[in-house]
Amino acid sequence: MIGGIPGGHSPGSPGPRPRDEGPQASGAQGGRSPGLAGGDEGIGTAAELHAAATALTGLADFGEDDYRDGLAVLLESYARDAGLTAKGVRVARALVRGALTARLSSQAGWTDNPGYADVRIERPIFVIGLPRTGTTALHRLLTADPAHQGLEAWLAEVPQPRPPRETWPTNPVFQYIQAGFERHHVLHPEFMAVHYMAADQVEECWQLLRQSMRSVSFECLGHLPGYSAWLRGQDWTGAYRRHRRNLQLIGLPDRDRRWVLKNPSHLFALDALLRVYPDALVIQTHRDPRTAIASVCSLAAQATAGWSTTFRGKVIGRDQLETWATGLALFTQARARHDPARFYDVVYDDFVADPLGAVAAVYEHFGLALSGHAEDGMRTLCGQSGGASGPAHRYALADFGLTGTQVDERFAGYSRARA
Repeated sequence: MIGGIPGGHSPGSPGPRPRDEGPQASGAQGGRSPGLAGGDEGIGTAAELHAAATALTGLADFGEDDYRDGLAVLLESYARDAGLTAKGVRVARALVRGALTARLSSQAGWTDNPGYADVRIERPIFVIGLPRTGTTALHRLLTADPAHQGLEAWLAEVPQPRPPRETWPTNPVFQYIQAGFERHHVLHPEFMAVHYMAADQVEECWQLLRQSMRSVSFECLGHLPGYSAWLRGQDWTGAYRRHRRNLQLIGLPDRDRRWVLKNPSHLFALDALLRVYPDALVIQTHRDPRTAIASVCSLAAQATAGWSTTFRGKVIGRDQLETWATGLALFTQARARHDPARFYDVVYDDFVADPLGAVAAVYEHFGLALSGHAEDGMRTLCGQSGGASGPAHRYALADFGLTGTQVDERFAGYSRARA
C-alpha cells in the first residue's frame, strides 16, 4: 500500500486534468493547516478539498457524511504531526483529494448503474498479511485464473463498471493514470523494481477503504500518530459496506467471476470484513517479521523521500513497527474467534520455492476448481516474473533505529501463536 499513486482523476470525458492544486472554496470553513516545514500554505481545509474534487470531476454528490469525522482528524494530524515539506504538502493534498474524487466517481457510478445492487459477491478471496510477505505475488497469481477478477489500479482510483479491456488504451482516464505510473518508473526505478505498478495491474483495495477515511494507507506514508490513534478506535463496518458496493459496481460486467483481493490493512479489521463478507476465504501470508519490517521501512523511505522532515530514519522505524505489530496482533486475536476452515496459511519461503504448488494447495483447501486455463495463465505469469530485473532491494533494521530484539518483542504474541 505504499507507492506513488496519482490522485484526483476525473471519471468522464475528456479525461482528468493533471493539476496539483484545485480552486479554493469561496466559503471555506476553518483555517489552513499550520506548522508545515516547507512553508507551503497547507493541504487546505475540508471545504477547499471538496471544492477541488468537484472542480476536477464536475461532480458534487459525495454521499453520506460518514467519512467527514475521519477527514477532520486526518487533516488535523497532518497539520500537527507530519512535518511536511512543500513537496509533501502537494502529495498529501493529492492523496486526500484523490479519496474525495473516488467518492464522487462511486456515487455517480451507483446512480448511473442501479443494477449494481443485484450483483452477488460469493466466497471472495482475501490475501492478508504483513507487507513484504508475498501478498502481491500470490494475489497476482490467483487473479491469473480467468474465473477470478482483481481490482485494477485505475479502477480503484476511478470506480466504474469495468470497461472492455480492449478499450483501455484509448480511455483518457486510463491514459492519464498510466502516464503517472510511467513517470514514477523513471523517477524511482528502485521502487518499481521492488513493487512494479501499472494502471492495468491488479492492486490493493485500500483505495476503496480510504473513501471512508478508514485506511492505514495514510500512516504508511507519513507520521500521523493523531490519526493512527483515532483509527484504532473505529468500527470499519461502514467502510467495508462501501468497499463491497464498489466491487459490485466495478464487477458489474463480470458478475460471474470470483473476486480476489489483497491489502495488509485488512489485518486491522477482520471482524468488520467478515461481517460484510460472511463467506470470505482468507489466506494469511507469513514471513520472518524482522525481514518484513526492515523491508517495509525501506520501501516507505523510498516512496516518501523528500516529503517530510519528520517521517524518516528512526521515526519510520518506530512508526512502522508499531503499526504492523498492532495490526497483526489484532488479526491474530480476531482470527481465533472464527472458523479455522475459512483460513489458509502460506509461508513466504514455501511460496517462493514452489509458487504453483502453493496456489494448488490453496485451491484444494478451499475446494476450488483449478482449471487448465488457470494453470497456464499462472505458469506464464511465473515465467514473466522470473525474468524481471532491476536495482537490488537492500535494507537493514539498523537503518531505521531498530534491532532484531525489538522486533521479536513486539511480535512475540504472533510468534507464540505460530509455534
